[in-house]
This record gives sequence, C-alpha cells and structure tokens, in this order.
Amino acid sequence: MYFIHKFYCFYYTKDIHLTSTTIIGILASIFTGISLLPQLIKLIKEKKASDISMWMLATLLAGLALWIWYGFRIEDWIIIFANLFSLCLNLLIVIINLRYKNQNNNVLRS
Repeated sequence: MYFIHKFYCFYYTKDIHLTSTTIIGILASIFTGISLLPQLIKLIKEKKASDISMWMLATLLAGLALWIWYGFRIEDWIIIFANLFSLCLNLLIVIINLRYKNQNNNVLRS
C-alpha cells in the first residue's frame, strides 16, 4: 500500500515536461530495455543455453536492481520503469536459461 501511495504522490505532484533531456532518457531506456530481447528470442527458438554466462546475468541483475533503488531514491520514473522492464526481461532469460540447461543435462545423462 505504501508503494501505491508513494507513486501516486510522486506522479501527481511532480511536473513532467518532455524536454530534450527527458526524451533522450526515454529513448536510452527503450534501447537498454530491449537490448537483450534478441538473446531471449534466440534462446527460446534454439532451446540451447550453453552460450549464456550466468555470471554476466547475475551482475546485470544486481546492477538493474541498484538502478531501480536509485530511481526510487531520486523519484525518477524513467529510471524506475526502464530498469524494472529490463530486470523482468533479464529474469525471464535467467529462468529460461536454467530450464534449458537442466533439460540439456537430463538429455546428456540418458
């Protein structure tokens, strides 16, 4: 409930102007957010997860979580939502990656 109240107060009390800086931030967020989408599509199509580094994904997830925390601290909705989208996308990659690695390991054992 606190989050909803905090978001409501933030969203309706802050003037949001589409300056060139805001537009650059939105575009950067979109490109950053979709940057691993081709990797996700390839992973789903090929059902092969051997090429993906879990250390890279873990580091990226930690960085995204910190960006989200930072966004809340400075109350910047572009940072919050862009990194939240990226975090969800990357969590999906981790889940699918683990699933296919487990499937491949089971096939190799048979």
